[in-house]
Amino acid sequence: MTVIDQPAPGSASPPTPPERSSGGPIGTALFAIGVLGLLGLIAGLVALAFVALIRDDGGGGDGASGTSSSALDVSLSEFAIEGELNAPAGDVTLNIVNAGAIEHNLAVRELDIQSNNLQSRGVDTLALGDLDAGTYELFCSISGHAESGMVAELTIGEADEFEDADLGGDHAGLTAEEMDQLMIDSMLEFPAETEGLGAQVMEPEVLADGTKRFELVAEVIPWEVSPGEFVEAWAYNGQVPGPFIKVDQGDRVQIELTNLTPMGTDIHWHGIHTPNDQDGVSPYTQDPISTGETFTYEFDAEDPAIGMYHAHLHSQTSVINGMFAPFQIGENPLPYGETVSGVTIPEDLVPAWEKPMVVNDAGTIGLTLNGKSFPATEPLIIDEGEWGVIHYYNEGLTAHPMHLHQFPQLVYAKDGIPLDYPYWADTVNVAPGERYSVLFHADTVGTWVYHCHILTHVERAEGMFGMVTALIVNPKP
Repeated sequence: MTVIDQPAPGSASPPTPPERSSGGPIGTALFAIGVLGLLGLIAGLVALAFVALIRDDGGGGDGASGTSSSALDVSLSEFAIEGELNAPAGDVTLNIVNAGAIEHNLAVRELDIQSNNLQSRGVDTLALGDLDAGTYELFCSISGHAESGMVAELTIGEADEFEDADLGGDHAGLTAEEMDQLMIDSMLEFPAETEGLGAQVMEPEVLADGTKRFELVAEVIPWEVSPGEFVEAWAYNGQVPGPFIKVDQGDRVQIELTNLTPMGTDIHWHGIHTPNDQDGVSPYTQDPISTGETFTYEFDAEDPAIGMYHAHLHSQTSVINGMFAPFQIGENPLPYGETVSGVTIPEDLVPAWEKPMVVNDAGTIGLTLNGKSFPATEPLIIDEGEWGVIHYYNEGLTAHPMHLHQFPQLVYAKDGIPLDYPYWADTVNVAPGERYSVLFHADTVGTWVYHCHILTHVERAEGMFGMVTALIVNPKP
């Protein structure tokens, strides 16, 4: 299948660019952009010089007091703390850079101090003072980041016994051959079996008046996120993501929630139209559901939707740790018979399957697809020539560009709303709270990697992990 670029919907040919000149509004704008670029360059050089000055002032050697003085470089990313994490006893300063894509900070638990919050590429210094030998816990204090892996140990040794240690991270004291083997071994473990499956379709009880009734139990459970790695998850009905609820348009829906978690909770129906008193935002639309209590939501599924449900109260704990799930009302809004960039979608198309892919990046669950980290992620299996549908749901804290090798994805609905102008993309960026519905045509046999394209979300020195799975296209039967 060939995908060609196309003008924006409703446009004809691209407009003729204005004539360039050194004067007038365009010249003035270009001059302003140039000045801003120069100022940005100067600011960057000043920041680098500032860090270098600190290093020269505090790095190595004895100070006037006769004690050791160390300046350590520490790098923050999604979701790791790496760099120089050992020093002799004495005065210690951390030179911090945020090498990640989102905001981070660095805190020291035993000292009860932390750096400023840093945007991507931001730098800061954190003076720890005169430290005795021992270990100190470093962590990012932004909600969910420590639980996702942003924790490290700063080791302070006795000055007369101290020896430089490895930088850690991608270095980790390994040879290139050893790192290659770790990566290959981790990839060959796929697909690995673990306990529990998330987002399983839940069959309702149908009451005498036709109401579809569902029962949910919220509780804290052990959840095997990857082989042998059990975490404390907050779950609905013992699974992460919670049960996939699917109903028809016009159905009367009744959902009973029993709260067995240690805190009050509720359920917000994200992207689902409900009466205000059923929106699930305590204390505004209801009282919190206390531990041991039960509450019943009831509403008509009036409008088609590709939505989701999750806790709203204490969401910084309950949601990132697993209390989220997909919710669909009505039929899949496929663009039957439409031609997009030269590709016609069959009018009688029947997809081989329609699957949710819930992405997360925080809490105890961490970097996962449907509650599992590679190699425990579920492979998607389809026959050559068939079409498949994926609904993305982002319940994490940052955007994830989801890339399917070989097969362009037709983005035909955003947040469950059919697009007037569907478009093809090989990478679909899904921000927190968003849903995207995509269609693809599996026209080439093979095993094709499918992953988030923030590379630190899929690979580390120890091997492949996190937000990776595969699309397996079998030959036609």
